[in-house]
Amino acid sequence: MFPVETISAKMLDYYVDRRDTLIIDLRDREEYGKSHVKGAVNIPYSEIDEYTEFPLDKTLVLYCDRGGASLLLARQLAKKGHRTRSVIGGFEAYRGRNLVISS
Repeated sequence: MFPVETISAKMLDYYVDRRDTLIIDLRDREEYGKSHVKGAVNIPYSEIDEYTEFPLDKTLVLYCDRGGASLLLARQLAKKGHRTRSVIGGFEAYRGRNLVISS
């Protein structure tokens, strides 16, 4: 079992475009559609039970609105052997250079 690490929202930029990382946006599809971190995959927290397989060879970087749901899921996935990172403050705290805004 891996420990759950928390990272600042600013650290998200470090994980963008890394081959060894999967960034997962847990917000609903509408919020994701308005703006998200570059390269993030949208899996709404309410639908997470439908996804039983996550790659074990990648670090999973999780964010939600404010950080609570991502921390809960990071703990669950760490118990299954995943390397996880949860973003403190969630997407609301992110002000990085890899923000994608849809018009």
